[in-house]
Amino acid sequence: MILPDFKDFPRSGRVIGIDWGARRTGVAITDESRTFVFVRPVIVSNGVDDLIDKLVKIISSEKIVGVVVGLPLRMDGSESDTTKKVREFADVLAKKIDEPVVMLDETLSSASAQDGMGRVRRVDIKEKLDSESARVILENALSIISRI
Repeated sequence: MILPDFKDFPRSGRVIGIDWGARRTGVAITDESRTFVFVRPVIVSNGVDDLIDKLVKIISSEKIVGVVVGLPLRMDGSESDTTKKVREFADVLAKKIDEPVVMLDETLSSASAQDGMGRVRRVDIKEKLDSESARVILENALSIISRI
């Protein structure tokens, strides 16, 4: 199920953050206490069904209790074609799992992630930026949850 906000989101347990991409999807996961956020390798997929299958396996094997999906809004808060694709992805994922899904505005998460990566080679940025963005999205979600 997709929740409108974090009010009914689980207060303990591991959470996964997802930065959806048409080819590469970034993933980050918290520890059980939600003290640390760990980036995971980018998921390269052959379409939505393949991506969903891979995420369902991760959610099950990692004992995830909640999912945060980055929602790419424009700077003025309006939606783009990509926003619609992410919403469709989140809808399909939510139907395949029992854990709640919340979508969180990911505006500037890539810029923040790249800043956090420091000086790295261009090839490493392309390879790691999506999961670093998922980390930023997940850390933002944890910050919101802690204030509720």
